[in-house]
Amino acid sequence: MTQEVTIASLGARGDGITDDGLYVPFTVPGDRAIVDPQGDRARLVQLLALGPERAEPLCPHFTQCGGCVVQHYADAAVADWKTGIITASLASRGISGVEIRPMITSPPASRRRVALSARRTKKTIQIGFHAPGSDRIVPISACAVARPELVACLPRLEELISIGASRKGEIRLALTLTEGGVDVAISGAKEMSGPERALLSGAANRAGIARLTWNGDVALTRSPPTVRLGRARATLPPGGFLQATAEGEAALVAAVREAVGDARRIVDLYAGVGTFTLPLAEQASVRAFEGSGPAVAALDTAWRGAEGLREVTSEKRDLAMRPLLARDFKDIEAVVIDPPRAGALRQTENLATSGVPRITAVSCNPATFARDARVLLDAGYTLDWIQPVDQFRWSAHTELAAQFTRLGS
Repeated sequence: MTQEVTIASLGARGDGITDDGLYVPFTVPGDRAIVDPQGDRARLVQLLALGPERAEPLCPHFTQCGGCVVQHYADAAVADWKTGIITASLASRGISGVEIRPMITSPPASRRRVALSARRTKKTIQIGFHAPGSDRIVPISACAVARPELVACLPRLEELISIGASRKGEIRLALTLTEGGVDVAISGAKEMSGPERALLSGAANRAGIARLTWNGDVALTRSPPTVRLGRARATLPPGGFLQATAEGEAALVAAVREAVGDARRIVDLYAGVGTFTLPLAEQASVRAFEGSGPAVAALDTAWRGAEGLREVTSEKRDLAMRPLLARDFKDIEAVVIDPPRAGALRQTENLATSGVPRITAVSCNPATFARDARVLLDAGYTLDWIQPVDQFRWSAHTELAAQFTRLGS
């Protein structure tokens, strides 16, 4: 049975919420609507009145493709909402009074890496995103967040999908825009024999992509997929991590530079291919630790090929299983730590007793950031400021960089 509701707030996943706790996707505070309740969630049937901060979505696939969740919300309201998520995460750990700077939001059509799904049907090739809560693939003809070069590449990949996909399952595509062109990594596809791999190479050449990685193996490289990191250029390993937008990366690098100050001996934890290591090496010697061997190799090669950088040492190390000990930070003036979404509790506990004067934390999960920040605060550090960065525009994700300094250091 349908009912009339008014939306009071926005939840952490982007759903509108009524005062009595009913979640209604694709609504905003102030909306008045007819909905069809299904447990604690409801399907939007009809909008009766629009909230004051409702915006017109830019993408024809909005509500269908399962990607954006708040494209119908004004930019300033989205920034306030995401900042509120950070504030609430801090409060859950008893942290308050921290300077949270204005959100830095990447512009539309700036995402340089996307992950999609693909399937071969009897008559068509489908490449796109999953519909909300479904395994149905919504083919994409436009995207308000991705770089146009990535969207334009999708039709050219259909031949590859027709070769490598079965009708029973789907395959995954990771596309990254690099200086060399579009880097394509396909996983979950059929294994290819020698003659079939020749077909792949031909299809990849016709698609005009920089590199094709097939189930983890490089099948073709037409142009090295390089990215600029400060003065250096790094060649991404297959499936390698890269910040989602160039604008978001620039904002995070600027925040990290500010937070480390004039430190001359720096440790970079979870360094990847050198997003922070290589720019920081313009002013300081850096010891970089990363769990991926190919990423470590790419970082080292990039440093050796650059001019004017100070010494960088890079080491493969699983920091979740073997975190650095407090004594490993002797004489280190600043630490940068950029862990995965799960955070880095064990490593942070060791950092907390190290006495390092400055710690810069970069996080894609405010909840685990707040948990780890509590450890540093309890050990005598102060949390000086947080810089929120939104490079996953219109999604429920947000990132941040933060400066910690030790009292008396």
